[in-house]
Amino acid sequence: MKISTIFISGILGCLCACNCAPDKPEQPDNGSQGELNPPVEQVNDVTVYQTYADKRGLFVKSGFDFSKPGSMSPYQVTYDKSKTLQEIDGFGLAVTTASCYNLLKMSQEDRTEFLTELFSKEKGVGSSLIRVAIGASDFCIGENNYTWCDNEGLENFAVHPEDKEYLFPVLKEIYAINPDVKIIGSPWSCPQWMKGGSRYYEGYDEATLETRFNSWTSGRLRPSCYDDYAEYFVKWIQTMEAEGFDIYAVTMQNEPLNHGNSMSLYMPWKDQLKFIKLLGPAIEKAGLDTKIMLFDHNYNYDGKSDQDNYPLNIYADPEAEKWAAGSAWHNYGGSVTELDEIYRTYPDKGIWFTEASIGEWNYDADGIVGGRFDPFVLDEFSNVFMGTMARGGKGVTYWNLMLDQNKGPFSPHDGSCKTCYGGVTINSTNYKTITRNAHWYHVAHASAVVKPGARRLETGGFSMQAGFECQMFLNPDNTIGVLICNRLNQDQPIIFANTKFTVKYSVPAKSLVSLLWQE
Repeated sequence: MKISTIFISGILGCLCACNCAPDKPEQPDNGSQGELNPPVEQVNDVTVYQTYADKRGLFVKSGFDFSKPGSMSPYQVTYDKSKTLQEIDGFGLAVTTASCYNLLKMSQEDRTEFLTELFSKEKGVGSSLIRVAIGASDFCIGENNYTWCDNEGLENFAVHPEDKEYLFPVLKEIYAINPDVKIIGSPWSCPQWMKGGSRYYEGYDEATLETRFNSWTSGRLRPSCYDDYAEYFVKWIQTMEAEGFDIYAVTMQNEPLNHGNSMSLYMPWKDQLKFIKLLGPAIEKAGLDTKIMLFDHNYNYDGKSDQDNYPLNIYADPEAEKWAAGSAWHNYGGSVTELDEIYRTYPDKGIWFTEASIGEWNYDADGIVGGRFDPFVLDEFSNVFMGTMARGGKGVTYWNLMLDQNKGPFSPHDGSCKTCYGGVTINSTNYKTITRNAHWYHVAHASAVVKPGARRLETGGFSMQAGFECQMFLNPDNTIGVLICNRLNQDQPIIFANTKFTVKYSVPAKSLVSLLWQE
């Protein structure tokens, strides 16, 4: 299957513009599943992207024209462009070493086409936020677990050959397509020589913490190595930026409460509080503007009651709080409602969602062949994207951009994920045929209409029932982007109006819809 440059997957029908009736606008003919017919290019006032949970239409692009201002409707959403909320950084997926390996197996033509589809602001959806590992993760190549300073002493700091071979070439191609992409960096472990304690030690006895722990899995940061580790971050940021890669932010540890990942470091909130007081000044002294995000783990704090309110505990310390841009979150445990208190208590601190994966445990639930697209494509979008944005979220990154049909390559070590899917699946028999999974559509829908620097708009009017969600955003170019998730079993009319025109649309049952228009 040839990869499409118009960023659709699986099916495309012949699309026509529609003049929408007040309550039941015409819907585009999405064609039959499996067709790859080029769309009819139309110039309309409103651009529509639509994905159905039953796959009869996947990121189908169409359009329609404004209607004249009309009378009030119970389905009308009110908004005022002067009443804005948080600024948006963007949306994307993680560029892991495994993803880079698969991408570099593609032909140059196909790889450029795929990366353009995802990252280009003019020819694609304009994804603008990615996450990379600082060193290895559980999706590195072969047997290697590594950092950029595996031999003791910072004089041994150097780019690891695996990142030089796989990560750097892909990042250079991405930046050639979109030089404004922002990177969030997260370590899976500090250098092993900086580790102390034991695998499951959670106390604070300094002598115990200083005892060497020679394993990539778990352990704690040795008290004597805090300063060195802060300098390690600075060196990594400086090296990446010297290569042309903007490091927008770092988290201090991926999943700091996870003892079991193949590469991991246990970093309870008291350790992270201590560390940020050194990392923040080190970044500032180096003249860097890289942000620091707290936590980077699950809503339920992995069930550790003494770690509840992890970021709030750090914010409570004024010396630590001033270095924290906000907090980062995963959804492998707990509920997005955990962010309610975080956002209410510290509304000026950013919230980012930094990792979720689909895999055999969720996407293949109930033995559904080909993945649990319905209802996963709707439920996950509602929880992660709409849920995060509603609570002051500034951006979303999912886990692996691309894995093969064997869910790899992945680290063979215990604790690595061997059942994960990527945002897309590439067939390793030809490194050409691509299947786009639910997470790809989420990123495409959000990136296509909500641009970096957008502000979420306050909305009123239409009292939406459970199962139907709508969020509006004001982009820097004065366009309006709208994200709609309809999990209901029926179509739902919706109207947006100002003094000059009206936008009327009937959102199909069980669908994602993105709208974009110029004010």
